[in-house]
Amino acid sequence: MTWHDRQARKLYEWEDAVVAPRDRSLVPFAQLQSLVDHVWAEEGRQWPPRVRPLPKQARRTVARATRTAIEAPAELPSWVLLHEIAHALTADVDGTHAGHGPDFVAAYLRLLARHARMDRAMLEESLARAGIAWTRDEANPPSPR
Repeated sequence: MTWHDRQARKLYEWEDAVVAPRDRSLVPFAQLQSLVDHVWAEEGRQWPPRVRPLPKQARRTVARATRTAIEAPAELPSWVLLHEIAHALTADVDGTHAGHGPDFVAAYLRLLARHARMDRAMLEESLARAGIAWTRDEANPPSPR
């Protein structure tokens, strides 16, 4: 198993234990694009990814993202949408992306704290306990409570 696979597995386990229990909201497909647009603008970005239906043959995939598109089912937990937006934020249009590495985790952490209103200190502490690395951004200190 590669480092990337182990990091992704640890991150998914962390999400199941820490993130999912704190956010049970489900967003209907019709509202996903407006949320993506809002988060993208709040991140100071232009040209957000377009939301499109997840292909029916993607049975084992909850959702997926590139820099230009987020594919989603009929409804999606908001934390999963933030996960996919973090992928889009850390990807290039040419397909290069950060996977589930430290830059992705930093973006995801910022989005969870800002848009899901999760306690950043608690998230950081739980990430550290889980052995998940993230890029620490001193220019972006934790959001005030």
